Amino acid sequence: MDYAVTDPKAIKTLSVTYRRLGWWGFWAQVIIGAIPLGLLVYLFMFTRSAISPRAGLAAVEYLSVASTLVLVFTTFWFYRHTQLAKRIEDPSRCPSYRTLLRAAWTGIFASSLGILFSMLVMTIEVAHLLFYFLTMPQAGVPVFQTTATDTASWVSAVDMLSLLALIACLFVELIVLGFGLWLLLRTSVSAAKHSEIFSEPVESVTS
Repeated sequence: MDYAVTDPKAIKTLSVTYRRLGWWGFWAQVIIGAIPLGLLVYLFMFTRSAISPRAGLAAVEYLSVASTLVLVFTTFWFYRHTQLAKRIEDPSRCPSYRTLLRAAWTGIFASSLGILFSMLVMTIEVAHLLFYFLTMPQAGVPVFQTTATDTASWVSAVDMLSLLALIACLFVELIVLGFGLWLLLRTSVSAAKHSEIFSEPVESVTS
């Protein structure tokens, strides 16, 4: 059996928690997420014409796009948490615990997926760069060619920009994951207390 949030103390606590963490998560992603987006714009608009970067892997490009889309989704989802806070305060529109738990779990799943994508891209990119550095011992040269063929392949500051963008994405995704886990904890504790009041098992709320 599912319960709506009716306890005044739980209403106040959940409303404040969802509003506060919702805005914190939203603005953290907007501000920190603007860093990789800005770097990517700079990468594609100002550097490709000057330097032909090393050939990348198609999987890395797809994973990078997927990671960016996940970041956009989690930004929207944390804004949605602020709207849930308004619904919690309104008795006529107050959502059930199951709805709140589902919203928290969705944010956690999306953040975890974004972290996975970012880590995969970083691992592949670093391994790719390491291969070039090991085959060509000109370490310390700002921009150098890694092949002697007619089709040049370059390792340059562009690659460092790409890695910096990935690190920024990973950083904000970890912050968002922490906020999502905190929301899940507060909602689960409130749901458990509510189910005890009505002599219902906790599983009936979280299932």
